[in-house]
Amino acid sequence: MSNRVVSLLVPVISIILGLLVGAIVMLFSGYDPVNGYIALWNGIFGDSYAIGETIRQISPYILAGLAVAFAFRTGLFNIGVEGQLMVGWFAAVYVGAAFELPMIIHLPITLLAAALAGAIWGLVPGILKATLRVHEVIVTIMMNYVALHVVNALIKTVSGGSYKTEKIQPTASLRSDFLSNLTDYSTLHYGIFVALAMVIVMWFILEKTKTGFELKSVGFNENASQYAGMNVKKNIVLSMVISGAFAGLAGAMEGLGTFGSMTSQGGFTGIGFDGIAVALLGANTPLGVIFGASLFGSLKYGANNMPNAANIPLEIVSIVVALIIFFVASGYIIRVGLQRLNKKKEAK
Repeated sequence: MSNRVVSLLVPVISIILGLLVGAIVMLFSGYDPVNGYIALWNGIFGDSYAIGETIRQISPYILAGLAVAFAFRTGLFNIGVEGQLMVGWFAAVYVGAAFELPMIIHLPITLLAAALAGAIWGLVPGILKATLRVHEVIVTIMMNYVALHVVNALIKTVSGGSYKTEKIQPTASLRSDFLSNLTDYSTLHYGIFVALAMVIVMWFILEKTKTGFELKSVGFNENASQYAGMNVKKNIVLSMVISGAFAGLAGAMEGLGTFGSMTSQGGFTGIGFDGIAVALLGANTPLGVIFGASLFGSLKYGANNMPNAANIPLEIVSIVVALIIFFVASGYIIRVGLQRLNKKKEAK
């Protein structure tokens, strides 16, 4: 069995195992797994509206996954994507509502504002890591809570005491009548193209630039990089800044595309934390993040149809979705198993 065949079999077997174990959980819980999976399928691909909403759900997951993956590739663990996403969301909505400009100027500025806000939120843990060796995981976790409460305070301030910002100007919106009509009036917007463009940007930075080489080198071995003449501290800060910019753009997808405003949050959106799973599923590669986000976004949105269409409680649905993702993430174990099986056959 060639390595190519093994690489093709691993994800297929992973998904099948996840579906089988998920079916067993539903069966033992007293629910019909066939109806459950039909409802899941229809929730993702049932009609053009479901497809549009699924793609819309995937957009912020791609960017959140890129944010985590970029940090991982450069030797850092950015667990603060959630907070960076929230400040990016607020910045995009504020700039989108506060100014009246032509779309060709307004929309890029709002996207830049989101990226800049996320980058600034990533700058703080980057500086602390580079100068004082404070672990980025601790700082970014705390920065998530700071972001949550700061953003809620800012929303109340700019809205005059309300818990919701003003709607953004049409010139700052990512909404698309064409895409909406194409998908039976779903909330699908141009954000998916922004997300895919950022996939190319991440690949280009890491694989085709001197800066990307230095960032990866510092991530692999700080001492060797410093010995080679690289500025280790600068690269640590730059890595967190770029990662934060991706996360800020993920917030812009929600603010400029899905909602058009921002409401005070009672808790975290969850997108930033899910981005960790997306990055790991995609093996921290730009292309892999697309597939990881597609699987995660599809399951997340499609699962919403299971309680309505199959009368399966949300708790069981969450277990089933988690099991599918778990087995996909355990692909390495399946790969080892297939390789050992192949060696036994060759020995015979």
